[in-house]
This record gives sequence, structure tokens and C-alpha cells, in this order.
Amino acid sequence: MLDLLEHKLGDMRRATPAFGPVRMGRIVSCDSAMIEVSGLNAPIGTLCRAYGLGDAPAPAAEVVGFRGGRSLMMLLGDTVRLQPGTLVRAEGHPGQVMVGDDFLGRAVDGTGHPIDGGNPIIGNTPWPLGGQRESALERASVTQPFDCGVRSINGLMTLGRGQRVGVIAGSGVGKSMLLDMILKGSDADITIAALIGERGREVSDFVSRHMADPARRSRTAIVAVPADHAANLRLRGAQFACALAEHFRSRGKRVLLVLDSLTRVAHAAREIALSLGEPGAARGYPPSALAAITKLIERAGNSAASGGSITGIYSVLADGDDQTDPVVDTSRAILDGHIVLSREIAQRGRYPAIDVPASLSRVMDAVAAPKHRAVARDVRAMIAAHDANRDFLMMGAYRAGADPLLDRAMALHPRIEAFLAQDSQDTMSLAESAVSLANVVDDADAAPQN
Repeated sequence: MLDLLEHKLGDMRRATPAFGPVRMGRIVSCDSAMIEVSGLNAPIGTLCRAYGLGDAPAPAAEVVGFRGGRSLMMLLGDTVRLQPGTLVRAEGHPGQVMVGDDFLGRAVDGTGHPIDGGNPIIGNTPWPLGGQRESALERASVTQPFDCGVRSINGLMTLGRGQRVGVIAGSGVGKSMLLDMILKGSDADITIAALIGERGREVSDFVSRHMADPARRSRTAIVAVPADHAANLRLRGAQFACALAEHFRSRGKRVLLVLDSLTRVAHAAREIALSLGEPGAARGYPPSALAAITKLIERAGNSAASGGSITGIYSVLADGDDQTDPVVDTSRAILDGHIVLSREIAQRGRYPAIDVPASLSRVMDAVAAPKHRAVARDVRAMIAAHDANRDFLMMGAYRAGADPLLDRAMALHPRIEAFLAQDSQDTMSLAESAVSLANVVDDADAAPQN
């Protein structure tokens, strides 16, 4: 408590007092979560607060547009007790958030307020909520491997430091479990986890799992905005997590950013766009909703100036297992790789249920050793051949000797399945994964052939 008071007093000493008049507006219209305020010409992105509601907490709202001389704001909470003429006042700096080391070891909401029951967090560095737009040449190439701790990913679709990867799957196929494995097995300096639009129970379980170990807790920050929160707060939570990651990257840190899920962010952006009157386009998604996820993805990557990196892992929910969903299609086009989870494989009991032929890392050739790449191509070809002919094999319609690649795939199938399966509590380093993959092929090649 004394440390917090000292921090507060220090901020007060550094603050510049404002003695001028404070401009306030009044609510003149409320339509669901959208309110119109007259007399307050605040820039888009400004956080405002309504006053004059008795002892009730003053609800916050964000300026998202303007029309006819009035500011359009979306509430970050409920509309309960709002009434015509309620006074509204702007707070903070438009488009800026405060970030810093104090967020490590803490769980916060989309506005940076703690949800873990701890003391308020005072960031010491202002940062643009929407990120700092940089030249394309400022982004350094991906040349270093990233160890995620998952054997099948390390071995067959090796990731790179600064890469942006999507985990694409339908509901209930194991996305969250795979993200947990990556969070536990990664070798990043700083980990930022953003849970956007998830169930409240999952948020509570996630925080208890990943904040239990003091060593991991000291380098982890969690931003959580459950599904029952306002759309602009969900979008703001994703942007705030990216802002935290960019801050640490600017200091030369290797940052892992895990965002679950990109689809929920697109849903939030769609709600905001439709509230502003933007027409729906691809399956009801306005163009600005799909542009919002593109902007989030582009904020990750390597920095040539600081030497830091943001490795982005984004879960993408394929509604109805539809791989042509607009969010899936848009994400896959801008990402540097994708990991597809298969419901059929999950139903067979193999976890993580990664569909290897449908998954790829676009930077593997740049970060993996030549021998590793050759073995990975060989094993991927065998997996693809076995999956393509699975029905014939199950019916006994295939005659041995007709296809040498398929014959080899059948012989190695038990070894390959054992390699692809991994318990959620286990981790395997990149070097160990490469050796394990090579052993799958080398042991079989060394065995006598019939």
C-alpha cells in the first residue's frame, strides 16, 4: 500500500495542473449501446465518462464517430440509469494508453484496470492504442527459429521469431489446449495473452493456470474481456494487448503475443460498424470489420530498430468448420502460416489434432536446417499419402506394392502417429523435436526390409 501511495504522489508531482474550464456535453439520445452527446466535440478514440447518476459508478464510453455536430459514443458498460441530459466529460488523451512493467504478473480488462483483485496499475509510458505505423522496411526478416514446445509444430512446421501464425479450427477441437501448450513451452522473454470474447469461466481458469508459477508470472501479462462485455471494449482489449507487446518490443524484448480469438475481435468490429450504419458485405461483415483484424495482425513482427520481436499466435474460429469463412480467409491471406485443427482427428483421440497436410509455416525454409527441412518434407508427404488413401486402406482395397510412397507411409504410420501425439502437460524443445522426427525415419530405414 505504501508503494502504491508513493507511486501516486510521484505522479501528482509530475502532473501539470489544468486551471482552464472543463468542457462537458449532455446525452441527447441513447440507442442500445450507442449514445449521442451534444456540446462535446471530442476526437474519435477519446474515453468519456457520464456523471450525475447519484452514487452509481460513472459509466465510460468511447467516441466512435460524429454526426450532425454531435459525438457518437459507444458505452463500455450497461445503459442502466442513463437519462437525457446526463453530463459527459472527456478523460485522458485520445487514442493513447499507458503501458509499462507494472502490467507484468497482472490480469487486466480492455481499459487496463485490474480484474485480479490487486492494486490499481499505473503505467508510465504513453503508447498509441492503434499502434505506431512504420515503414515496411522497418520490419526485419524472420531468420531465427521460435521454439513453441509442441513437438509436431517444431518438427513439421517450424515457426520463426517474429512470425504471425493462425490456429484455425471449429469449436471444441482443442484450440485453447494448443495455445496453453505454446504458452507453457515457448522461449519468449515476455508473454502477452489476450482473451477476447471468451467465457468468464475460461478466463478465470486461464489466469489461475498461468499465474501460479512465480517465474512465468513475472514475465506474463493477461488482457481479458469476456463475451458479455461491450463490443468496443472487446476490440479495445485486443488493441491494448498489442500496445503492450509493442512497448516491450521497442525495448528489444522477444515477445510472444497470443490472441484468442481473432474471430471474436471481428465480431466486435462488426457490431460497431453496423451500429454506425456501415452496410454488411462478405456474409454480413462490413469492410471495416475485416480491416480491423488485418491491422491487428500487421502490428506483430520483428523490429529492425530495437532488435525486438513480436511472435503472434492468433486463434481463428471457423464457424461451422467452414474454412472459407471471411475471417478465416482474410486471416490466412495476411498471416505467415497457419495451423489447422481437424475435428475428425480429434474424434480419433489424437491431440493436438493438427491436420499436417493442411498446415504450413511460410518461414520454415528460412529458419530450419537443410536436413531438418528434408526430413519434414518426407514425413509430410507420407502423412498426405496415408490421409488421401485412408478410406481404401480401411476397406482393404489397396494392394501392397502399387505405390512405394504409400507402402512406406503404412509401415511408418504408428511411429508418425506417436510423434504427432503429445500430452498437454509435456513440452519438447526445438532441438529435441528435430531429433525425434529424424528418428522416426532413420530407425525405419535402418530396419531390414521384407
